[in-house]
Amino acid sequence: MLQQVMTAPGEIAFREVPVPEPGAGEVLIKIMNIGVCGSDIHVYHGTHPFTSYPVTQGHEVSGLVERLGEGVTGLVPGQKVTIQPQVVCGECWPCRHGKYNLCEKLKVMGFQTTGTASEFFCVDARKVTPLPDDMSLEEGAMIEPLAVAVHAVRRAGDVEGKDICVLGAGPIGNLVAQVAMGMGARRVMITDVSDIRLAKAREVGIDACVNTRDRDFAQAFVEYFGPDKADVIYDCAGNDITMDQAIQNARKGSTIILVAVFGKRANVDLAVLNDHELDLNTTMMYRNEDYVKAIEMANEGKVRLKPLISRRFPFVQYLDAYHYIDANRESTMKVLIDVQK
Repeated sequence: MLQQVMTAPGEIAFREVPVPEPGAGEVLIKIMNIGVCGSDIHVYHGTHPFTSYPVTQGHEVSGLVERLGEGVTGLVPGQKVTIQPQVVCGECWPCRHGKYNLCEKLKVMGFQTTGTASEFFCVDARKVTPLPDDMSLEEGAMIEPLAVAVHAVRRAGDVEGKDICVLGAGPIGNLVAQVAMGMGARRVMITDVSDIRLAKAREVGIDACVNTRDRDFAQAFVEYFGPDKADVIYDCAGNDITMDQAIQNARKGSTIILVAVFGKRANVDLAVLNDHELDLNTTMMYRNEDYVKAIEMANEGKVRLKPLISRRFPFVQYLDAYHYIDANRESTMKVLIDVQK
């Protein structure tokens, strides 16, 4: 079978390797689609702090069950599935208390261990999540980032009836806004500096879309939500500008949740954070219940995934996908790799 390998930043090779045989408790998956995310792009540019080379990528994935190892139940050959890419120790405090997304020895497929970018992939059956029969494989490959959004929104507790502001209308910000709406938020506003991304946000049903390059954030914030402002602000852009917008404009005593990963050490006004008794919270990946909820929301139409697909590339054109993303950063939401011919 063919397997992708990023041998160095900006360099991808393909090699022929044997199709793995599933052992006890394992499942062999025929990989169908892989999504390219922002973290993959950091690996491509050599800026990911926790990835070394060579590495086989791929952590946003859909596939079909090919073969079952001994003792595996609940799955059948041909079934549509996705894979949860976390590799955890199961022994540390977070793992023992159900917070395995915070495992002290966490590894993620495609970064610190082998990813799914091959024609077949063998994995622990406990990491395989079934997809509905009527869900497309393209949507299945986007459940992973949707689970990120589900976990992020849930970090604020129950958002039903609340006013939500999302800073950053990239793929994760778009999904966070959609999930908040799907979970019953009263009003949702999303901001960005890209008219293209904001147009995509409108397409999936987000009414208040503000370009902060053209409009003052503080003014737009109060105009939309009123003097009581928002209950929760999600920073899905991850830079000093957006975090400062959140801290300086949040209603006193409200909540800010950092979803994005800061590329460098932040320089923000913690004095205002303290003086306004703001709750600054964070979010890290997801757990199984977030995958289940993500699949449910997508299948019920509460979140629209297909409009976020920007381009698709054949498996052997993996490198072209990165070239495309680099050349079309503002207009690209989600690029998919079609693994099978």
